[in-house]
Amino acid sequence: MGLRLAKVSLAAATLLGVLGVLSGPMAPSASAAPAPITIAYISSLTGPGGPQDASSPAGFLARIDLQNAQGGVHGHKLVPLVLDDQTNPADIATVVQLAISKGAFGIVSQSPLFFLAAKYPQQAGVPVTGSYDDGPEWGQQPYTNMFASDEGSVDPKYPVNTQLGDLFKKLGGSVLGAYGYGISPSSSRAAIATAKSFEHAGGKVGVLNTSVPFGAVDFTTDALIAKQHGINALSPAMDGNSNYALATALEQAGVKLKAVVFATGYEPGVIHSPVWNTLQGDYFLSLFRPWDLPNAGTRQMQAAMEKYQHFTKSQFPTFGQAEAWAGADLMIKGLEMAGKNPTRPAVIKDLRGLKAYNDNGQLPITINYSTIFGHDPAQTCAWIMKAVKNGFVPWSTKPFCGTDLPGTSTASS
Repeated sequence: MGLRLAKVSLAAATLLGVLGVLSGPMAPSASAAPAPITIAYISSLTGPGGPQDASSPAGFLARIDLQNAQGGVHGHKLVPLVLDDQTNPADIATVVQLAISKGAFGIVSQSPLFFLAAKYPQQAGVPVTGSYDDGPEWGQQPYTNMFASDEGSVDPKYPVNTQLGDLFKKLGGSVLGAYGYGISPSSSRAAIATAKSFEHAGGKVGVLNTSVPFGAVDFTTDALIAKQHGINALSPAMDGNSNYALATALEQAGVKLKAVVFATGYEPGVIHSPVWNTLQGDYFLSLFRPWDLPNAGTRQMQAAMEKYQHFTKSQFPTFGQAEAWAGADLMIKGLEMAGKNPTRPAVIKDLRGLKAYNDNGQLPITINYSTIFGHDPAQTCAWIMKAVKNGFVPWSTKPFCGTDLPGTSTASS
Protein backbone atom coordinates (compact mmCIF):
# COMPACT_ATOMS: atom_id res chain seq x y z
CA MET A 1 0.00 0.00 0.00
CA GLY A 2 2.47 2.85 0.94
CA LEU A 3 2.72 4.28 -2.56
CA ARG A 4 2.86 7.99 -3.22
CA LEU A 5 -0.52 9.02 -4.57
CA ALA A 6 -1.57 11.88 -6.81
CA LYS A 7 -4.78 12.36 -4.87
CA VAL A 8 -7.25 15.24 -5.23
CA SER A 9 -9.61 15.84 -2.33
CA LEU A 10 -13.01 17.39 -2.86
CA ALA A 11 -11.78 20.73 -1.61
CA ALA A 12 -8.63 20.72 -3.70
CA ALA A 13 -10.44 19.49 -6.80
CA THR A 14 -12.25 22.78 -7.16
CA LEU A 15 -8.89 24.50 -7.57
CA LEU A 16 -7.82 22.46 -10.56
CA GLY A 17 -7.24 24.61 -13.57
CA VAL A 18 -7.06 21.98 -16.25
CA LEU A 19 -10.25 21.59 -18.22
CA GLY A 20 -10.89 18.54 -20.30
CA VAL A 21 -12.72 18.20 -23.54
CA LEU A 22 -16.49 18.36 -23.89
CA SER A 23 -18.51 16.20 -26.20
CA GLY A 24 -18.02 18.23 -29.34
CA PRO A 25 -15.34 17.65 -32.00
CA MET A 26 -11.78 18.32 -30.98
CA ALA A 27 -10.45 19.89 -34.15
CA PRO A 28 -7.27 21.88 -33.38
CA SER A 29 -6.28 24.92 -35.39
CA ALA A 30 -3.66 24.47 -38.04
CA SER A 31 -0.94 25.91 -35.80
CA ALA A 32 -2.04 24.45 -32.46
CA ALA A 33 -1.18 21.11 -30.96
CA PRO A 34 -4.09 18.73 -30.43
CA ALA A 35 -6.07 19.67 -27.34
CA PRO A 36 -5.40 17.74 -24.12
CA ILE A 37 -7.99 15.22 -22.95
CA THR A 38 -8.87 14.99 -19.26
CA ILE A 39 -9.74 11.56 -17.88
CA ALA A 40 -11.16 11.39 -14.35
CA TYR A 41 -10.51 8.55 -11.93
CA ILE A 42 -12.95 8.12 -9.04
CA SER A 43 -12.34 5.83 -6.10
CA SER A 44 -12.66 5.59 -2.32
CA LEU A 45 -9.23 6.82 -1.28
CA THR A 46 -10.25 7.69 2.28
CA GLY A 47 -13.02 6.62 4.63
CA PRO A 48 -13.95 2.96 5.14
CA GLY A 49 -12.83 2.07 1.61
CA GLY A 50 -9.44 3.71 2.00
CA PRO A 51 -7.57 0.63 3.26
CA GLN A 52 -8.62 -1.17 0.07
CA ASP A 53 -8.32 1.56 -2.56
CA ALA A 54 -6.00 4.31 -1.27
CA SER A 55 -3.14 3.16 -3.50
CA SER A 56 -5.30 2.32 -6.52
CA PRO A 57 -4.62 5.55 -8.48
CA ALA A 58 -1.08 4.27 -9.09
CA GLY A 59 -2.37 1.89 -11.78
CA PHE A 60 -4.43 4.62 -13.45
CA LEU A 61 -1.60 7.14 -13.40
CA ALA A 62 0.98 4.68 -14.69
CA ARG A 63 -1.20 3.77 -17.69
CA ILE A 64 -1.77 7.46 -18.46
CA ASP A 65 1.96 8.21 -18.14
CA LEU A 66 2.84 5.31 -20.42
CA GLN A 67 0.42 6.55 -23.08
CA ASN A 68 1.72 10.11 -22.87
CA ALA A 69 5.28 8.82 -23.22
CA GLN A 70 4.14 7.22 -26.48
CA GLY A 71 2.77 10.53 -27.77
CA GLY A 72 -0.65 10.49 -26.15
CA VAL A 73 -3.66 9.52 -28.25
CA HIS A 74 -3.35 10.83 -31.82
CA GLY A 75 -1.20 13.62 -30.37
CA HIS A 76 -3.64 14.51 -27.59
CA LYS A 77 -1.96 14.57 -24.19
CA LEU A 78 -3.97 12.80 -21.50
CA VAL A 79 -4.52 14.74 -18.28
CA PRO A 80 -5.41 12.65 -15.20
CA LEU A 81 -7.90 13.95 -12.64
CA VAL A 82 -8.02 11.81 -9.47
CA LEU A 83 -11.01 12.28 -7.18
CA ASP A 84 -11.87 10.81 -3.80
CA ASP A 85 -15.49 9.95 -2.91
CA GLN A 86 -14.37 9.40 0.69
CA THR A 87 -16.52 6.23 0.76
CA ASN A 88 -19.41 8.53 1.55
CA PRO A 89 -22.78 7.87 -0.14
CA ALA A 90 -23.61 11.56 0.36
CA ASP A 91 -20.49 12.64 -1.58
CA ILE A 92 -20.39 10.36 -4.61
CA ALA A 93 -22.90 12.39 -6.65
CA THR A 94 -20.95 15.59 -5.94
CA VAL A 95 -17.68 13.95 -6.99
CA VAL A 96 -19.10 12.57 -10.24
CA GLN A 97 -20.69 15.90 -11.11
CA LEU A 98 -17.43 17.65 -10.25
CA ALA A 99 -15.57 15.45 -12.72
CA ILE A 100 -18.07 16.34 -15.44
CA SER A 101 -18.01 20.06 -14.59
CA LYS A 102 -14.22 20.03 -14.78
CA GLY A 103 -14.50 18.83 -18.36
CA ALA A 104 -13.54 15.20 -17.94
CA PHE A 105 -13.99 13.56 -21.33
CA GLY A 106 -14.47 10.18 -19.66
CA ILE A 107 -14.54 8.62 -16.22
CA VAL A 108 -12.73 5.55 -14.90
CA SER A 109 -14.53 4.21 -11.82
CA GLN A 110 -13.11 2.08 -9.03
CA SER A 111 -15.72 3.24 -6.54
CA PRO A 112 -17.97 0.91 -4.54
CA LEU A 113 -20.56 3.71 -4.56
CA PHE A 114 -20.64 4.60 -8.25
CA PHE A 115 -24.08 3.03 -8.73
CA LEU A 116 -25.52 5.88 -6.64
CA ALA A 117 -24.39 8.48 -9.19
CA ALA A 118 -24.28 6.59 -12.50
CA LYS A 119 -27.18 8.62 -13.87
CA TYR A 120 -25.08 11.78 -14.16
CA PRO A 121 -22.50 10.59 -16.72
CA GLN A 122 -25.27 8.66 -18.50
CA GLN A 123 -27.36 11.82 -18.87
CA ALA A 124 -24.30 13.82 -19.94
CA GLY A 125 -23.22 11.20 -22.49
CA VAL A 126 -19.88 10.61 -20.75
CA PRO A 127 -18.15 7.27 -21.39
CA VAL A 128 -17.36 5.30 -18.23
CA THR A 129 -14.96 2.38 -17.86
CA GLY A 130 -13.75 0.54 -14.79
CA SER A 131 -14.74 -2.04 -12.21
CA TYR A 132 -18.10 -3.78 -12.50
CA ASP A 133 -18.34 -4.70 -8.83
CA ASP A 134 -20.30 -1.77 -7.36
CA GLY A 135 -23.73 -2.55 -8.78
CA PRO A 136 -25.91 -3.72 -11.68
CA GLU A 137 -25.80 -0.53 -13.73
CA TRP A 138 -22.90 -1.87 -15.83
CA GLY A 139 -25.40 -4.12 -17.57
CA GLN A 140 -28.63 -2.23 -17.04
CA GLN A 141 -30.54 0.17 -19.29
CA PRO A 142 -30.08 3.04 -19.92
CA TYR A 143 -26.38 2.82 -18.96
CA THR A 144 -25.02 1.85 -22.35
CA ASN A 145 -22.26 4.44 -21.84
CA MET A 146 -20.65 2.13 -19.27
CA PHE A 147 -18.06 -0.52 -20.09
CA ALA A 148 -16.75 -2.84 -17.38
CA SER A 149 -13.09 -3.25 -18.23
CA ASP A 150 -12.77 -6.41 -16.13
CA GLU A 151 -15.95 -8.42 -16.88
CA GLY A 152 -17.44 -6.56 -19.83
CA SER A 153 -20.91 -6.28 -18.30
CA VAL A 154 -23.14 -7.89 -15.70
CA ASP A 155 -26.46 -9.67 -15.72
CA PRO A 156 -28.66 -7.46 -13.49
CA LYS A 157 -30.40 -10.61 -12.23
CA TYR A 158 -27.09 -11.70 -10.68
CA PRO A 159 -27.43 -15.40 -11.53
CA VAL A 160 -25.66 -18.05 -9.49
CA ASN A 161 -22.34 -19.19 -10.91
CA THR A 162 -20.73 -22.59 -10.37
CA GLN A 163 -17.18 -21.27 -9.93
CA LEU A 164 -16.91 -20.74 -6.17
CA GLY A 165 -19.14 -23.61 -5.17
CA ASP A 166 -17.00 -26.02 -7.16
CA LEU A 167 -13.81 -24.45 -5.79
CA PHE A 168 -14.86 -24.79 -2.15
CA LYS A 169 -15.82 -28.42 -2.68
CA LYS A 170 -12.49 -29.08 -4.37
CA LEU A 171 -10.68 -27.49 -1.42
CA GLY A 172 -12.50 -29.71 1.08
CA GLY A 173 -15.11 -27.36 2.53
CA SER A 174 -18.45 -28.76 3.68
CA VAL A 175 -20.18 -26.02 5.75
CA LEU A 176 -19.90 -22.48 4.40
CA GLY A 177 -19.94 -19.05 6.01
CA ALA A 178 -20.62 -16.26 3.47
CA TYR A 179 -20.53 -12.56 4.32
CA GLY A 180 -21.29 -9.32 2.46
CA TYR A 181 -21.80 -5.60 3.05
CA GLY A 182 -25.41 -4.51 3.39
CA ILE A 183 -24.90 -1.22 1.53
CA SER A 184 -23.25 -2.80 -1.49
CA PRO A 185 -25.47 -4.65 -4.00
CA SER A 186 -22.49 -6.46 -5.47
CA SER A 187 -21.07 -7.51 -2.09
CA SER A 188 -24.33 -8.78 -0.64
CA ARG A 189 -25.34 -10.54 -3.84
CA ALA A 190 -21.90 -12.10 -4.17
CA ALA A 191 -22.35 -13.63 -0.72
CA ILE A 192 -25.80 -14.93 -1.65
CA ALA A 193 -24.57 -16.27 -4.99
CA THR A 194 -21.62 -18.06 -3.36
CA ALA A 195 -23.93 -19.66 -0.82
CA LYS A 196 -26.27 -20.91 -3.55
CA SER A 197 -23.33 -22.03 -5.68
CA PHE A 198 -22.02 -24.07 -2.76
CA GLU A 199 -25.43 -25.64 -2.21
CA HIS A 200 -25.56 -26.54 -5.90
CA ALA A 201 -22.16 -28.23 -5.50
CA GLY A 202 -23.52 -30.34 -2.65
CA GLY A 203 -22.34 -28.28 0.31
CA LYS A 204 -24.21 -26.87 3.30
CA VAL A 205 -24.52 -23.18 4.19
CA GLY A 206 -24.02 -22.58 7.90
CA VAL A 207 -24.05 -18.75 7.91
CA LEU A 208 -25.16 -16.21 5.31
CA ASN A 209 -24.75 -12.63 6.56
CA THR A 210 -25.50 -9.87 4.05
CA SER A 211 -25.91 -7.02 6.53
CA VAL A 212 -22.30 -6.33 7.52
CA PRO A 213 -21.65 -2.55 7.89
CA PHE A 214 -19.27 -1.25 5.24
CA GLY A 215 -15.69 -1.40 6.49
CA ALA A 216 -16.61 -3.32 9.66
CA VAL A 217 -13.73 -4.83 11.66
CA ASP A 218 -15.49 -6.14 14.78
CA PHE A 219 -16.64 -9.71 14.16
CA THR A 220 -16.59 -11.13 17.68
CA THR A 221 -20.28 -12.01 17.64
CA ASP A 222 -20.11 -13.32 14.07
CA ALA A 223 -17.25 -15.64 15.03
CA LEU A 224 -19.26 -17.15 17.88
CA ILE A 225 -22.24 -17.70 15.57
CA ALA A 226 -19.97 -19.30 12.95
CA LYS A 227 -18.56 -21.68 15.58
CA GLN A 228 -22.05 -22.64 16.69
CA HIS A 229 -22.97 -23.52 13.10
CA GLY A 230 -19.80 -25.52 12.49
CA ILE A 231 -18.54 -23.64 9.44
CA ASN A 232 -15.28 -24.93 7.93
CA ALA A 233 -15.33 -22.90 4.71
CA LEU A 234 -15.21 -19.11 4.52
CA SER A 235 -16.21 -16.74 1.70
CA PRO A 236 -16.11 -13.05 2.70
CA ALA A 237 -17.14 -10.78 -0.21
CA MET A 238 -15.83 -7.61 1.43
CA ASP A 239 -12.78 -5.33 1.47
CA GLY A 240 -9.53 -6.64 2.84
CA ASN A 241 -9.74 -4.93 6.23
CA SER A 242 -13.11 -6.56 6.93
CA ASN A 243 -12.11 -9.92 5.45
CA TYR A 244 -8.97 -10.19 7.59
CA ALA A 245 -10.70 -8.99 10.74
CA LEU A 246 -13.32 -11.70 10.22
CA ALA A 247 -10.67 -14.37 9.63
CA THR A 248 -8.81 -13.29 12.78
CA ALA A 249 -11.97 -13.34 14.86
CA LEU A 250 -12.79 -16.84 13.64
CA GLU A 251 -9.30 -18.06 14.51
CA GLN A 252 -9.50 -16.54 17.97
CA ALA A 253 -12.89 -18.19 18.50
CA GLY A 254 -11.40 -21.58 17.64
CA VAL A 255 -13.20 -22.03 14.32
CA LYS A 256 -11.31 -24.63 12.28
CA LEU A 257 -11.39 -23.75 8.59
CA LYS A 258 -10.52 -26.15 5.78
CA ALA A 259 -11.16 -23.80 2.86
CA VAL A 260 -10.91 -20.01 2.84
CA VAL A 261 -11.24 -18.03 -0.40
CA PHE A 262 -10.85 -14.25 -0.48
CA ALA A 263 -12.18 -12.36 -3.48
CA THR A 264 -9.67 -9.56 -2.84
CA GLY A 265 -6.41 -9.25 -0.91
CA TYR A 266 -3.86 -10.68 -3.32
CA GLU A 267 -1.40 -7.86 -2.83
CA PRO A 268 2.12 -7.33 -1.48
CA GLY A 269 1.07 -5.29 1.55
CA VAL A 270 -0.51 -8.27 3.29
CA ILE A 271 2.64 -10.41 3.12
CA HIS A 272 4.29 -10.52 6.56
CA SER A 273 1.63 -8.14 7.92
CA PRO A 274 0.27 -8.84 11.43
CA VAL A 275 -2.50 -10.96 9.93
CA TRP A 276 -0.21 -12.97 7.61
CA ASN A 277 0.13 -15.97 9.93
CA THR A 278 -3.66 -16.22 10.12
CA LEU A 279 -3.87 -16.34 6.32
CA GLN A 280 -1.39 -19.17 5.78
CA GLY A 281 -2.86 -21.79 3.48
CA ASP A 282 -5.77 -19.57 2.43
CA TYR A 283 -6.66 -18.87 -1.19
CA PHE A 284 -7.08 -15.58 -3.02
CA LEU A 285 -8.81 -14.87 -6.32
CA SER A 286 -6.91 -12.85 -8.90
CA LEU A 287 -9.16 -11.48 -11.62
CA PHE A 288 -6.04 -10.28 -13.43
CA ARG A 289 -3.12 -12.43 -14.53
CA PRO A 290 -0.58 -12.69 -11.69
CA TRP A 291 2.87 -11.33 -12.44
CA ASP A 292 4.19 -14.72 -11.30
CA LEU A 293 2.81 -15.99 -14.64
CA PRO A 294 4.25 -13.32 -16.93
CA ASN A 295 3.15 -12.48 -20.46
CA ALA A 296 3.37 -9.37 -22.65
CA GLY A 297 0.63 -7.58 -20.74
CA THR A 298 2.08 -8.17 -17.28
CA ARG A 299 5.55 -7.16 -18.47
CA GLN A 300 4.19 -3.92 -19.94
CA MET A 301 2.37 -3.03 -16.74
CA GLN A 302 5.28 -4.01 -14.51
CA ALA A 303 7.70 -1.84 -16.47
CA ALA A 304 5.32 1.12 -16.33
CA MET A 305 4.68 0.71 -12.61
CA GLU A 306 8.41 0.55 -11.93
CA LYS A 307 9.14 3.59 -14.09
CA TYR A 308 6.24 5.88 -13.20
CA GLN A 309 5.12 4.67 -9.76
CA HIS A 310 8.48 3.52 -8.40
CA PHE A 311 7.54 -0.12 -7.88
CA THR A 312 10.33 -2.38 -6.72
CA LYS A 313 11.28 -5.48 -8.70
CA SER A 314 9.50 -7.70 -6.17
CA GLN A 315 6.33 -5.62 -5.96
CA PHE A 316 3.09 -6.57 -7.72
CA PRO A 317 -0.19 -4.65 -8.06
CA THR A 318 -3.11 -4.62 -5.68
CA PHE A 319 -6.53 -5.51 -7.02
CA GLY A 320 -7.45 -1.81 -7.11
CA GLN A 321 -4.30 -0.89 -9.04
CA ALA A 322 -4.95 -3.61 -11.60
CA GLU A 323 -8.56 -2.44 -11.95
CA ALA A 324 -7.44 1.17 -12.34
CA TRP A 325 -4.90 0.21 -15.02
CA ALA A 326 -7.51 -1.76 -16.98
CA GLY A 327 -10.04 1.07 -16.73
CA ALA A 328 -7.54 3.55 -18.12
CA ASP A 329 -6.42 1.09 -20.78
CA LEU A 330 -9.96 0.56 -22.07
CA MET A 331 -10.68 4.29 -22.10
CA ILE A 332 -7.50 4.84 -24.11
CA LYS A 333 -8.61 2.10 -26.50
CA GLY A 334 -11.89 3.93 -27.05
CA LEU A 335 -10.10 7.20 -27.73
CA GLU A 336 -7.79 5.52 -30.22
CA MET A 337 -10.71 3.96 -32.06
CA ALA A 338 -12.59 7.28 -32.25
CA GLY A 339 -9.95 8.91 -34.45
CA LYS A 340 -7.92 12.10 -34.40
CA ASN A 341 -10.76 14.30 -33.19
CA PRO A 342 -12.66 12.06 -30.78
CA THR A 343 -16.05 12.89 -29.35
CA ARG A 344 -17.81 11.28 -26.45
CA PRO A 345 -20.54 9.78 -28.66
CA ALA A 346 -17.88 8.32 -30.96
CA VAL A 347 -15.98 6.72 -28.09
CA ILE A 348 -19.18 5.18 -26.73
CA LYS A 349 -20.20 3.94 -30.17
CA ASP A 350 -16.79 2.49 -30.95
CA LEU A 351 -16.39 0.77 -27.58
CA ARG A 352 -19.85 -0.74 -27.99
CA GLY A 353 -18.60 -2.21 -31.25
CA LEU A 354 -15.34 -3.53 -29.78
CA LYS A 355 -15.39 -7.30 -30.25
CA ALA A 356 -12.17 -8.41 -28.59
CA TYR A 357 -10.63 -6.90 -25.45
CA ASN A 358 -8.54 -8.62 -22.77
CA ASP A 359 -6.32 -5.88 -21.28
CA ASN A 360 -3.36 -7.03 -23.37
CA GLY A 361 -3.73 -10.58 -22.10
CA GLN A 362 -4.10 -9.70 -18.42
CA LEU A 363 -7.73 -10.84 -18.26
CA PRO A 364 -8.65 -14.54 -18.23
CA ILE A 365 -11.39 -13.92 -20.80
CA THR A 366 -11.76 -11.94 -24.02
CA ILE A 367 -14.69 -9.50 -23.95
CA ASN A 368 -17.01 -8.78 -26.89
CA TYR A 369 -18.68 -5.48 -25.99
CA SER A 370 -20.98 -5.67 -28.99
CA THR A 371 -22.90 -8.59 -27.47
CA ILE A 372 -22.20 -8.69 -23.73
CA PHE A 373 -24.26 -5.77 -22.41
CA GLY A 374 -26.77 -7.06 -19.85
CA HIS A 375 -25.08 -10.46 -19.65
CA ASP A 376 -22.35 -12.11 -17.63
CA PRO A 377 -19.36 -13.52 -19.54
CA ALA A 378 -19.86 -17.04 -20.85
CA GLN A 379 -17.37 -18.11 -18.19
CA THR A 380 -16.43 -16.44 -14.92
CA CYS A 381 -12.72 -17.04 -14.38
CA ALA A 382 -9.94 -16.12 -11.98
CA TRP A 383 -6.47 -17.29 -11.11
CA ILE A 384 -6.15 -18.83 -7.65
CA MET A 385 -3.22 -17.79 -5.46
CA LYS A 386 -2.27 -19.52 -2.20
CA ALA A 387 -0.73 -17.78 0.79
CA VAL A 388 2.47 -19.51 1.93
CA LYS A 389 5.21 -18.44 4.32
CA ASN A 390 7.11 -16.06 2.05
CA GLY A 391 4.34 -14.84 -0.24
CA PHE A 392 1.80 -16.10 -2.76
CA VAL A 393 2.14 -18.98 -5.17
CA PRO A 394 -0.18 -19.91 -8.04
CA TRP A 395 -2.48 -22.83 -7.23
CA SER A 396 -2.54 -23.52 -10.97
CA THR A 397 -1.08 -21.88 -14.07
CA LYS A 398 -4.58 -21.74 -15.56
CA PRO A 399 -7.55 -19.74 -14.27
CA PHE A 400 -10.38 -21.57 -12.50
CA CYS A 401 -13.73 -21.02 -14.24
CA GLY A 402 -17.43 -21.51 -13.73
CA THR A 403 -20.67 -20.89 -15.60
CA ASP A 404 -23.99 -19.30 -14.69
CA LEU A 405 -26.79 -21.65 -13.68
CA PRO A 406 -29.72 -21.05 -16.07
CA GLY A 407 -32.82 -19.57 -14.53
CA THR A 408 -31.18 -18.50 -11.26
CA SER A 409 -31.19 -15.02 -9.79
CA THR A 410 -30.06 -13.31 -6.60
CA ALA A 411 -31.16 -9.79 -7.55
CA SER A 412 -34.26 -9.80 -5.35
CA SER A 413 -32.71 -11.69 -2.46
